[in-house]
Amino acid sequence: MAGENVKHLTDAEFDEYVLKGDLPSLVDFWAPWCGPCKAIGPVIEELAGQYAGKVQITKMNVDDNPTTPGKYSIRAIPTLILFKDGKIVDQVTGAVGKTQLVAMLNKAL
Repeated sequence: MAGENVKHLTDAEFDEYVLKGDLPSLVDFWAPWCGPCKAIGPVIEELAGQYAGKVQITKMNVDDNPTTPGKYSIRAIPTLILFKDGKIVDQVTGAVGKTQLVAMLNKAL
């Protein structure tokens, strides 16, 4: 479950919220049936609180929103992509640790 700091995105919202947004955005491409996705969920929530106002932390359910993951060639989940000014800054696939995610987020600040 997403906390109040994590926005669940749809394909329709992606461009406006992520590519044209004022803040860098971390997009967690996930699905409810994905074990590793659930495993990193609490870390994503924690980081959303830590980086509130600095980085937008978002999640996109790949089953419900196939267009955007297709556009970014998402073949495995979880895949996390960090965007800044409409461009990809960094990308990681798999259940990575908090330290790696913090290092990734700091690249956008």
